[in-house]
Amino acid sequence: MSGLFHEFVTAAQAEPLCAAIVLGSGLGAVADGYDILASVAYANIPGLVSTTVAGHRGRLDLCRAGTAGLLVAHGRVHFYEGHPVERVTRLVHLFAELGVEQLILTNAAGGLHPLLNPGDLLVIDRHWKLLGPNDWKSLSTPTRIYSPAGLVKIRTLANAPRFGGYAALTGPCYETPAEIRALAACGVDAVGMSTAVEAEAAAHLGLEVLAISCITNKAAGLTANPLSHREVETNAQFGIHHLRELIGGVIA
Repeated sequence: MSGLFHEFVTAAQAEPLCAAIVLGSGLGAVADGYDILASVAYANIPGLVSTTVAGHRGRLDLCRAGTAGLLVAHGRVHFYEGHPVERVTRLVHLFAELGVEQLILTNAAGGLHPLLNPGDLLVIDRHWKLLGPNDWKSLSTPTRIYSPAGLVKIRTLANAPRFGGYAALTGPCYETPAEIRALAACGVDAVGMSTAVEAEAAAHLGLEVLAISCITNKAAGLTANPLSHREVETNAQFGIHHLRELIGGVIA
């Protein structure tokens, strides 16, 4: 164990942890305002590596949220980057080892639902993990592992966003218009390239899981505009204030 990681773990173990948050592409500013007690780069966490995708800072912070500690992961490594599942879920296992009971995952996603526009949020209540060669055959059976109590709590919050289904695809290329039409026909509301693997690992470890998508673009074929990661990072900024309020309400 590296010295920096050991120091971080020691600090985290000294705090009562209320939750952990993973911030997706362009969403790092959601954590602005939290007091940082300790920080460690992903490269110094055993089993993890530095992030390479723009908008992912590659850092884990121990923050203070009220009277409790809060773990904030700035970015993630993705399956589409060639990482094994063990590395993609390394942070989730670390959260469980440190005694976290609630995990809030966030991501930047393309919107399929006609009422979802850039800057809107979608609380994920079910997902489709389409990362294997035969996973498209299971589109009719979404996975429902998200905390019922957490979903109920979000519904009681002021300005609660829409709830819906998220599909995780392999990437790294964006989906084709034909794929988007197929997903929409099966009830998918938003599409991205993360979250599902982490959510399933967290549920398996006994964590209460919530996940929220920030819609950063209309999905392929729904507008005439070409898709780009720069657009994702730019439009993510429109949802940061609402996402910060929503997370604050959940962990309060």
